[in-house]
Amino acid sequence: MQPITFADAITASEHFSKRHLLLGNGFSIACRPDIFVYGKLFEQADFALVSQSARDAFDSLATTDFEKVIRALNDTAAVADVYGISPNAAAQMREDANKLKELLVQTIAKSHPELPSDLSESEYQSCQQFLSHFSTIYTFNYDLLLYWTQMHHENPNSVTSDDGFRTSQDDIDYDTESDYVIWEPGQSHGQNTWFLHGALHVFDSGLEIQKYTWSRTGVRLIEQTRQALQNDFFPLFVAEGTSDEKLLRIRHSDYLAKAYRSFQSIQKCLFIYGHSLAANDEHYLKLIERGKLEQVYVGIYGDPDSATNKQIIRRANLLGDNRRGKRQLNVDFFDAATANVWSTPNAT
Repeated sequence: MQPITFADAITASEHFSKRHLLLGNGFSIACRPDIFVYGKLFEQADFALVSQSARDAFDSLATTDFEKVIRALNDTAAVADVYGISPNAAAQMREDANKLKELLVQTIAKSHPELPSDLSESEYQSCQQFLSHFSTIYTFNYDLLLYWTQMHHENPNSVTSDDGFRTSQDDIDYDTESDYVIWEPGQSHGQNTWFLHGALHVFDSGLEIQKYTWSRTGVRLIEQTRQALQNDFFPLFVAEGTSDEKLLRIRHSDYLAKAYRSFQSIQKCLFIYGHSLAANDEHYLKLIERGKLEQVYVGIYGDPDSATNKQIIRRANLLGDNRRGKRQLNVDFFDAATANVWSTPNAT
């Protein structure tokens, strides 16, 4: 099987009224292969910086979710006196919870560029050219590369985007400006960018979903995250491992559930770039099989006969084979390298 070029796939799909894009971690790896790696934050964290008990708490709760462990430690410490847990043990739990917060911040920081200016103008322009082919963008990535690119307006051909976040009504009513903007389900009409598994700059305050912005704070990612964690606000992450665990997390968040339904409703044509179609995202692959899409283009990188690409091709073909009903789903493949997402074809 020889994949077509990205340009040929775009030409072949021109008759569709809309093209949608699904991004995986390969989108970020293509930009900074020395920084972004596959794997969850849990797998990248250096647990030598915390106590063994803090590390063991993940196993005890059968989770890789930092938020779940931190909250469990703080909640247990809060009722320690009632259940006869020693003050020293309660103090250790609180200390471990704080250290895990800092570990989360450090893990995020070491796997992400610090500033938008760390990306070059040519990288932004190449990525914007790539994104301009699509009407709706869905991403599994936590990082800020997509957000930075969409917010970068140094050239007249910059892409337009709407991630659904708006100024709080309280800010409008009282003529104030918060450090963040908020997302409300009723404000998501016209939204064309969705963070399917959350993002580093999106926080769940308990009462609302907040997005921190550079323009309102002038504060780097690591400092915004550190301050939010001090206030017990956590980045909106789907950090669970299996597809079923991820779907359970999605169903308990208004934002994530709305993103899920949005993807479920797409029609016509979908491009998948930088995603391995792995089993832990089966909850979204099944939506493709059961949905109303007519054409899917799947990007593969490197030798089509490699073990990884053979697995991707096999699962991609099943998307069409498993389609139920009368509507046919065609699956084709394009060479991901020819998309030149972060560089022009002649870039060195």
